[in-house]
Amino acid sequence: MTSTLTRPSPATGTVRDAVAPRRRTRIFALPEARWAAAALVLFLIALPLQLLNAPAWAWGPLYAATYITGGWEPGWAGLQALREKALDVDLLMVVAAIGAAAIGQVLDGALLIVIFATSGALEAIATARTADSVRGLLDLAPATATRVADDGREETVPSADLQVGDTILIRPGERVGADGRVLDGASEVDQATITGEPLPVAKETGDEVFAGTLNGTGALRVKVERDSSDSVIARIVAMVEEASETKAPTQLFIEKVEQRYSIGMVAATLALFALPLLFGAALQPTLLRAMTFMIVASPCAVVLATMPPLLSAIANAGRHGVLVKSAVVMERLGQVDAVALDKTGTLTEGTPRVTDIRPLPASGLDEDTLLTLTAAAEHPSEHPLARAIVDAARTRGLAIPLVADFASAPGTGVTATVEGRAVAVGSPARLLNGRDNHPAAAVARELEHAGRTAVLIEVDDAPAGVLGIADRLRDEAPTTVTALASLTGTSPVLVTGDNLRAAARLADEVGITDVRAGLLPQDKVAAVQEMATAGRKVLVVGDGVNDAPALAAAHTGIAMGRAGSDLALETADAVVVRDELATIPTVVALSRRARRLVVQNLVIASVFITGLVVWDLAGTLPLPLGVAGHEGSTVIVGLNGLRLLADSAWRRGDTRNGL
Repeated sequence: MTSTLTRPSPATGTVRDAVAPRRRTRIFALPEARWAAAALVLFLIALPLQLLNAPAWAWGPLYAATYITGGWEPGWAGLQALREKALDVDLLMVVAAIGAAAIGQVLDGALLIVIFATSGALEAIATARTADSVRGLLDLAPATATRVADDGREETVPSADLQVGDTILIRPGERVGADGRVLDGASEVDQATITGEPLPVAKETGDEVFAGTLNGTGALRVKVERDSSDSVIARIVAMVEEASETKAPTQLFIEKVEQRYSIGMVAATLALFALPLLFGAALQPTLLRAMTFMIVASPCAVVLATMPPLLSAIANAGRHGVLVKSAVVMERLGQVDAVALDKTGTLTEGTPRVTDIRPLPASGLDEDTLLTLTAAAEHPSEHPLARAIVDAARTRGLAIPLVADFASAPGTGVTATVEGRAVAVGSPARLLNGRDNHPAAAVARELEHAGRTAVLIEVDDAPAGVLGIADRLRDEAPTTVTALASLTGTSPVLVTGDNLRAAARLADEVGITDVRAGLLPQDKVAAVQEMATAGRKVLVVGDGVNDAPALAAAHTGIAMGRAGSDLALETADAVVVRDELATIPTVVALSRRARRLVVQNLVIASVFITGLVVWDLAGTLPLPLGVAGHEGSTVIVGLNGLRLLADSAWRRGDTRNGL
């Protein structure tokens, strides 16, 4: 055990490669966002003027500007699609909006334009932010490294220039510059960014280290074994980018019939206009009928049939601490039928805590005295285990005495003089030095078998007791696992970079039988792809950089927000803002309700559209009545979808109230 894993201030000169500021695209740097904002502002100015019966010259130009600013990009994209012999719904919406304006329904058309422009802007923002976070991940690896020449000379070189076989020096508090193997030295390295392990890992000669991980208080000489472009951190970037690009495009339910509906509507409108003219019909009534058909057949009600339930579910989830990034994501959540859960920071709190205090009978110490001596010795340290021990003493209300002669040895532990007694704290293997028959060794083995990290305490050179430390399970973890199993029909899978013993112990506590431990990021992706190949729609829940590739590769990814890494938060499709694990099955249940409402709304919209279209084709549908029927169906499906805004919709799926 080392005494500290702090990052020295720049004044100390030990940290030469501070992490670069995060690069983040500004919203209004995106043209889609600027055009959508302009269209929305113009619409919001024009709308009250029209409703207050202002003259047409006051609001008419504003609506025209709304059409131009919000409609030119989707219109241009639609024309580009036509060149590829495809007809997309964006172009159809622009045509419908122009058609609405042509027969006097300017407000309807402008609203349609604003909705689609805003949707396109949100998609562009999400894409840019994900790209930012992937690029920012490379900042974890230091820009420079200290290379040691054969004659012992040290030189600072760019990390990208390191070659396989080079020897580099990693000083205390520095980040590792390349993937490699320790030649000499001892330290503990915080490699949570790669493996997700909650505690620093002891490193000594022969052990592997990864670029971007944080060294502790010891110095390490490392032989480079991988080129910078092939490091684990670089492969994480590549995996996230590849998964984001190759992930099958997901569409809302109505978009699955977009091509057929679009082509059919355009063809029918043109036929309704052209054929009567060929048989001598008058131009104006023919044009009026065709435009009426376009209005009543336009998919406004169908679009609203889909969006209000999903957007209402998003808003409801947001009020309860779950940020769902889009309507597509909300729809996908209801489709999942398998779940893969990370361990540290997801099922657990990600913070080590003292779970066991075992004074040895021969020491004559009770639990409080043993903990007091240990906390005093560890108090000057900032190591995660040290903080856990000090917190445990404070929780018990114990007074922590001052210490003298504090010292730490990388990979061994700390020593100090506490009230005249020599106290040493460290790993049992180091302090017992092969005395496997000692009573302390038996206690340590028992705790380690139970998945704890064992810490041995010696007082005046004699073993005095053992502490057990473990990452604490979230209170709601067992009920969450049970709820997810009930929703998906199969028990979740535990995928973690932690060791098998700790993973198995936790899995047993929460009721998970499929445990996959010791996984690197690419192994987690492989596990997700294996389930996907078997036909499962996998939901991955995680919080770390090492989880990001799996979050991107999954059908849907959810990140824990409070301690989640930037990359995980940006890559995930949804974020549990307050780290309330029980909200995950609740939001899945809410998504399934939203999908059911979408189907209901599509039926309602189809009945209205079919009825109005048949009336227009078989008889003479008055334009005002057609508009009223069209708008009426829109209002009905909209109000039906808004039902999911009620708190009762959330409570119905809350696992704490029963599914």
